[in-house]
Amino acid sequence: MPWPPHITVACVIEKNDKFLMVEELCNGVLVFNQPAGHLEPDESILDAAVRETLEETGWEVSLTAFIGAYQWTAPESGQHYLRMAFAALPLTHSPERPLDQGILAAHWLSPGDIILVAGKGHENYQEINGIKTPFGLASFRTAS
Repeated sequence: MPWPPHITVACVIEKNDKFLMVEELCNGVLVFNQPAGHLEPDESILDAAVRETLEETGWEVSLTAFIGAYQWTAPESGQHYLRMAFAALPLTHSPERPLDQGILAAHWLSPGDIILVAGKGHENYQEINGIKTPFGLASFRTAS
């Protein structure tokens, strides 16, 4: 099994009872996901979450809470992933900003619509409305 894991980040962004989702092509399949992506070298996890959201949606966000850390192993490759999920508030939108390659659009979807289009891809919805871990209880630092 390949090791070490890929470190990824994701944001759950709510506005007016709708959540910001990304419509994208993933291995040739149309899917809806949270804004998410990989941590880059010398980047903090918090900065990665904000950057990935901007690149995939055109929205600048402010992180408000750490939702959780999730492990996943890709069945096709056996590659391990460790995802850090955050809650965030939308600040400003730049609709003219080009989105990352493979991203078709960003949509504000209701929880019911997310279940319809994403199937099991809505696990963090329950957590965002449940217990959240405020940033004050979690410390993230870049390696020196």
